Order: sequence, then structure tokens, then C-alpha cells
Amino acid sequence: MLLTGGPVFAEAAQTPPATGDASGADDQADAARPDIRDEDEIIVTAQKREENLQDVPIAITALGTERLDELQVNDFQDYARNIPSISVQSGGPGFNNVYFRGVASGENANHSGPLPSVGTYLDEQPITTTTGALDIHVFDIARVEALAGPQGTLYGASSQAGTVRIITNKPDTSGFYGEANAEVNTVAHGEQGYIGEAFINAPISDRIAARVVGWYRKDAGYIDNIAGTLVFPSSGISFDNAELVEKDYNDVETYGARAALKIELDDEWTILPQVMAQKQVSQGFFAQERGLDELQVQQFNPERNVDKWYQAALTIEGKIGNFDLTYAGAYMQRQIDGQSDYADYSYFYDALAGYGAYFYDNNGDLVNPNQYIQSDDSFTKQSHELRFSSPADKPVRLIAGLFYQRQTHNIEQNYIIDDIADSITVPGTDSDIWFTKQIRVDRDYAAFGEITADLTSKLSFTMGTRIYRYKNSLEGFFGYSSGYSSRTGVAACFAPAEVAGSPCTNLDKTTSDTDFIHRLNVTYKVTDDALVYATISRGFRPGGINRRSAPGIGPYEADYIDNYEAGFKTSWWNNRIRFNAAIYQLNWSDIQLSFLGPNGLTIIRNAGDARIRGAEVDFFVRPATGLTFSAGAAYNDAQSKDDFCTYANSQSDCSIPGPDGDENAVLAPGGTRLPLTSKFKANALARYEFPLGASEGHFQVNVVHEGRRTSDLRLAERAIQGDLDAYTTVDLSTGIKAGRWNAELYVKNLFDVNGELGNSIQCTEGICGDPEGLTAIGPKVYTYVTRPRTIGLRVGTRF
Repeated sequence: MLLTGGPVFAEAAQTPPATGDASGADDQADAARPDIRDEDEIIVTAQKREENLQDVPIAITALGTERLDELQVNDFQDYARNIPSISVQSGGPGFNNVYFRGVASGENANHSGPLPSVGTYLDEQPITTTTGALDIHVFDIARVEALAGPQGTLYGASSQAGTVRIITNKPDTSGFYGEANAEVNTVAHGEQGYIGEAFINAPISDRIAARVVGWYRKDAGYIDNIAGTLVFPSSGISFDNAELVEKDYNDVETYGARAALKIELDDEWTILPQVMAQKQVSQGFFAQERGLDELQVQQFNPERNVDKWYQAALTIEGKIGNFDLTYAGAYMQRQIDGQSDYADYSYFYDALAGYGAYFYDNNGDLVNPNQYIQSDDSFTKQSHELRFSSPADKPVRLIAGLFYQRQTHNIEQNYIIDDIADSITVPGTDSDIWFTKQIRVDRDYAAFGEITADLTSKLSFTMGTRIYRYKNSLEGFFGYSSGYSSRTGVAACFAPAEVAGSPCTNLDKTTSDTDFIHRLNVTYKVTDDALVYATISRGFRPGGINRRSAPGIGPYEADYIDNYEAGFKTSWWNNRIRFNAAIYQLNWSDIQLSFLGPNGLTIIRNAGDARIRGAEVDFFVRPATGLTFSAGAAYNDAQSKDDFCTYANSQSDCSIPGPDGDENAVLAPGGTRLPLTSKFKANALARYEFPLGASEGHFQVNVVHEGRRTSDLRLAERAIQGDLDAYTTVDLSTGIKAGRWNAELYVKNLFDVNGELGNSIQCTEGICGDPEGLTAIGPKVYTYVTRPRTIGLRVGTRF
């Protein structure tokens, strides 16, 4: 079972520390930790009620506070790799796309692209943006819950394929306590990193408490930017990257804080305001370049991202009669300032299409066509949910509510070629050959409800629905100056500037729809320790706007997933053994597929249908005091059902010509494997805790296996980018707890595996991929990889 792998189980619900004087060291240590493990009681809130994990008839993996610490989980990548139902497409810190059960079509997370298919929540509030979820530093987190399969009735539009919930530890009125940790680590082939983090929980009165958390983390770099020279064929101009050559240049600094206040108005009403903020500064590039040695790239312009955000949230809980009422509201701002290398685009379009001849200065002389991007992405997001829950101990139980969400994305991207002529510079910019300035607004409205009835003492039935409306718009400017292009950009403007900072308006589109989705579930309790269930559920993702107007390209429609699932959950030997499993088929209709079209513009198309058949299992056993094993795996057979054609049509029939009679080529025949998800992913963990005199020691082994993945649905593009090879990583840790102190030595990625997490390319595969081998430098494909072997020492204290 260790070798087959699987998801790690959750820890217990938070247990408040004892009140009064904790005179002994052990008592003080226990009082400092509100997450004392009780593996017989795993509490989750996946269905917006507190329930034992084994009583919830959906597939859930949950990692509690203590397990997150044991796995040295610091960020999104760390916990995602330990959940078999999740696959990830990495683009560096803050740019990770997560997928459940193979529901992935190769999205490039463009600002004008589809919304994510997986919703991410911080406590009760959604935190998903168009570029993905926030990359939150994981510390003082009660648990991370991964809910596989459509969760649309309770969680809405961004939970088409699943939901990730990050639940923070809340303020506690029972006593003053806290924790502080310090860590140093070193990365093979790289530099050193370190972490400092702490929290305090402080009662203010018998009904008011505060909790304050802070952290700082420095992640060491391990990618080398090596020397190189580019020679542009049209002009013969050459330039090098000598000023940017640097070893280990992709380091990251992350720091932030969280403050929460719990106010118990009386025995029934509680108010919980919370503010959380984080700033993450990442330097360099996080992928290696094909054709160079491992962990090497050749970048010609600075790479940097500053991702800063804050969220203010308010949760109110109380009772009206015997109904529980919950209001959850939040406002979030996120700002990402970036600079990216775009020299590949310049070189390949010059080498293959002679574009370098079009870039000249005011004297008419050709200039260096080297191109780079300076971006400014500003997000706001507000959400409000009001829901009612009937008593959980009644034979008929109801959850119902209203939801509203509005998120905006102010998009600014400057594609800069230094010293170009005024006539080909986008008006209002210094030296932009291309400029994007747009406002995207995504609105969601919903009314939802689920009712569960106990038909007998063992049999229960649930039905739920969500009536929704979405309205999404995109307005502003994108493109060239009129001196450079007579058809696009300024030349295509039809109105004065509506978005501040843009030269004029050439884009103003809106799409909307109203519909409903459903969920049906039957659960049978075989015994108090075993249940079986069957579920039919639907998830959706809103449609949106294609900013490019061309024959065969219009707004893209919503896509849907119908999930047919059966599973069981069992506990044995006084809950010392747990074994859960589920099988499912997902029917994915009107797939939203995003890809790079002409001029590197993202195009989104509804690409027919797909079906995914799979299974998930997880297993836990505690054969003796201090010894635990957990293991599990996910298998997904995900493939398209229809041919994907050059031009979309309702019949998915590639024999139907394009809008102008063009050939409608087959880009991917029906039966093509969906990208980015392996058929098999698994992990396993063994942990032994043992006495060392008056102290306690431990030893732990964690193994994660990720199978081979494809990179694109389209076959020609897949051949250029290449597949992502399977890999297996092994982590070890050992440590000691002595009273209120603890120390741990760990090794992540023991065998220094260069695991492949995702591929990227700067422009269309047919250009930057150089499929004909016509350029001097060959294809430029980048692969994001696992962090090399990391050895760390962590010391902490509880008080």
C-alpha cells in the first residue's frame, strides 16, 4: 500500500486548549496547539455544516494543521502534490492552475481567457481570479479540504470540477497561547532559503478574542540564466544578455500577516472580521529551456513579478428560531506588476516572417527588434453569501441561500521595443509596439438550496439546485498603432477611449446567460461505520468574450460537467483503519479550449465534448500506537468524444467548411487524450512516533508519483511541446518534541528528481516552436520543473 500511494487524511477539528494554569511543560505544549490530533474524529465543513469526514457522501481529501506541518507544506504546490485527485499546470509563483479529475483542456490562463474550472476558498469566501488562485503561505491553517467533482450547487460557477477550501484557525477565548518557528534550508544546485513565522491567540474578554499571524519566507533560486547572443536576420543586429547572466536567479520573497477578531455577542451570535495580506516578489524564470542543461535558461530581458493582495472578510453566524444563519462577505484587491522577456517572439517572427524589417526609428533606421513586456494587472473581488441551515439532527435538513459576486480585472500590458519611431508607437505610450488596456468584469448571481431527507434510519436522499445568472464583459483597447497596422489596434477603434489610459476603444463586448444546475444523492448507512452513496451532479463554467473578431470567432459559451459517481466510506477496528473509494464518469460538454492564435492572441473555442472515467481510493491504518500509514491514488481516463476542428461548428463535423469556405482541418480527432492530467497519480506516507525519554521522536517517509501527461489537445502542437514525463519524489523527515520545543530535519525530493510540471512557449507553436527547423537556434520550449533536493532544519516553540 505504501508503494501504491494516496491522499493524506485530515486531522481532527480544532480542540481548544485547557484553561487555567498549565504548569507542566507537556501541558503548556498541548495548550499551545489547538489542533491536538484525534484521528477518530475528522471534522470537515465541505457541505457548509460541521460533519465527520466519514459521514459526508462526497470524495474529500483533507489535510489538517498537524499534517500540513508534518509534510512541510508552505504553499499551493506543496499541498496540491499530496492530493491525487488534483493536477497542476505551473507557471511560477502565483500562476498555478489547478484541475480535478482530468478536467483540463490546456488553458493558458490569459487575462481574457476562461475562468478557472476549480474554485478556491479562503474560509467562506472565494479567492479565485482569472489568473488562478492566490498563492497563500500555509501557516496556522486548520485544514485544506479538496472536494473532488462538481460542487456547483453549494459553491457555484468556479467549482465546475471541484473546490479547494483553505480554512484558517479562528480566535479562541479559552486561553492565551501561540507558536513561533524558524527554518533554514538549502537547495541542491541553488542557494539557501529561510522561513520565520509566528502566531498568538489572545483572549480580550470571556467573549472576545484576537488572533494575529505573521510570516516571512525566502525561497532559494535554482535556475541559471546563461550567456547567449541573438542575431536578427532582417537587420543583422545582434545583442547579448551579458548583464543578466546569473546563477540561481529565480529567488522568491513572501511576507504577510493575518489578523482576526472573534466577538461572541451572546450564546447564539458570533461576529468574525478578518484581514489578510501578502506580498510576493519573484525574480527570474521558473522553467528550464529545452536544448540546454537542466535548470538552465537563456533569457534576454529581466523577469520579475510583484504580487500583492489583501482581503477583508466578515462572517456573521447566529440563529433565527432553530435555523442557523450565516453571512459571509469579503472584499479583495490584488495587484500584479510584472516584467517578462519576449525576445523569442521577436526573433522567430523576424527569422520566419521578416518582421524585423518593420521596426525602425524616427530616422528610418532599423532598430533592435528585441521585445519585452511590462504588465500591470489590478483585480478587485467582492462576494456576499447569505444562507440558512435547518437543524442538523432532524430527519429533514435544508441549506438554502443567495450569492452575489463581482470581480474586475484592470488589464495593462505594454509590449515594448525600445527607440521605435513615433509613427509606429501606440499613442500615449513611450515605445509600445502593442498595447493592451482593458477592463474585464465578471458578475455572478445565484439562489441555491439543498434538502436532505432520511427516508429510513439508514437511507437518506438529497436533492439540490442552483439557479444562476452570469454577465461578463470586456471593454477597452488592444493592438498596434494605425501607423503600423491598417486593420487592427487604433485602426479598428470605433469610439473614443472609455477605459482610462487607452488611446481609443476597439473592444466592447458582453455575454450573459441564466440557467440552473442540479445535484441528486442517495446515501445508505450499512452500519455506523460504513456507508455507500451514489451521486448525479452538474457543474458549470460561465461563457465569455473573445477579444479578437474574425470569421468563426465569437463569444464562447458556458461549458458543463455531468458527474455520475458511486462510492463508499468505511471504518474498522475502532476507526484505526479507514478505507474509502469512489468511481465516476464525467461527461464534459462544450469544452472551453484556449490557445494562441495569430499575433499570439488567445482564442477561446467551444471544442465539442469529452468523457472522463476514473476512480479514487484512500486508505489509513494505525496498527500500533505511534505508527500510521496512509495511502491512496487517482486514475483518470480522459479523452475527447468529438473531432476538434480549425473552425467551430455545432455538429463538430470537420467536413463542414469554414466561414469563407476554408478547409476545416481536424486538429484533434475524437478519442484524443485530454492534456495536463496523468492517468495515474498516487502518494503514500508512513510515520512512526516513539518516546525518547521524556521527549517524543518521529521518522516519516512520503512518496508522491505523477504519471505521464500530454501538453495540448491539438496533435501538431502537442508534438512540438512534447509530453511531460512521469516522475516520483521521496521526502524524509525526522525530529523531536521536548516540552514546548520541537526540532525537525527534513529532505524534500531526496533523489533530486527533475520532475516536469508544465510546458510553455512564448508565441504560437508553429512560430516559436520552429517545427520546420528553419532558424539558427531551433525551438524555444520551456519546462517548469520540481524544486531540486531541499534539505532543511526547522525549530519551533509553543507557548
